[in-house]
Amino acid sequence: MSLRKRSRNQLLKLKPTLDQWVDRMEKPEYIDSDPIQFLHAFQDADDINVAGFFTATMAWGKRSIVISKVDDFLSRLSYKPVEFIGNFTEQDFKHLRGFKHRTFNDEDMYWLVKTMQSILQQYGNFESFWLACYEQAKSEIRPLMGVFHEKFFSFYPEIPNRTRRHISNPEKGGSCKRLYMYLRWTLRDGPVDVKSMSFMDPSEIYIPLDVHVARQSRKLGLITRNQNDWKAVLELQKELVFLDPSDPSKYDYALFGLGLNPEWLDPKWILNKVV
Repeated sequence: MSLRKRSRNQLLKLKPTLDQWVDRMEKPEYIDSDPIQFLHAFQDADDINVAGFFTATMAWGKRSIVISKVDDFLSRLSYKPVEFIGNFTEQDFKHLRGFKHRTFNDEDMYWLVKTMQSILQQYGNFESFWLACYEQAKSEIRPLMGVFHEKFFSFYPEIPNRTRRHISNPEKGGSCKRLYMYLRWTLRDGPVDVKSMSFMDPSEIYIPLDVHVARQSRKLGLITRNQNDWKAVLELQKELVFLDPSDPSKYDYALFGLGLNPEWLDPKWILNKVV
């Protein structure tokens, strides 16, 4: 399917409308209906970052179901993620037994908890691990999430492939939607995002590209690639950086909001009707 691309001049005309959509969505009221509520449930930055990672990793499917499943998982950790994971032993697997969400099962959660425990033991906190990934990615001129994937799974090479598939890798074409949603949550500041980390500037956050954001982006002529993969993320990022080089990922609110509220869209902005 061949799609039309919006010109830079057309982008500038669209920008005030996109900014208006951001303002409509990025409000405190958004929190209670979104999985980000679990980051607001903690005061300590280390707890926020660890709980946020598991929340983002499981953020797959209908938001109400994701919220229910994340609550189930964090309840198994007594809502003390850093303490539980730091003290985790094989005997504690009983707390994870029977957990299931979509393709996640208790074995996946066991390995994710074990890996997080090793990260906390070696790096002191989760942000320090992200910083190490960030610095390595810069020095090797590689995508951040490619390095993250590599380092995350280096602790336990025996982790099964079924668990590895839950962490996206751009070097294999993955869009890394959930990982970049996590970074939007933890690096941006505002009425919704919590800014619990600062290892990287918000200007470097790529937009979390899910099927809904991709569909709206094609409709508006922001991307022409048909696959929802890493190349599509790179294509979209160029347009969003042009619109706001200091905070491109804020447009996640606009495109996600447009998907929830199609009545916002004046037909004059539609460049591709069939997407």
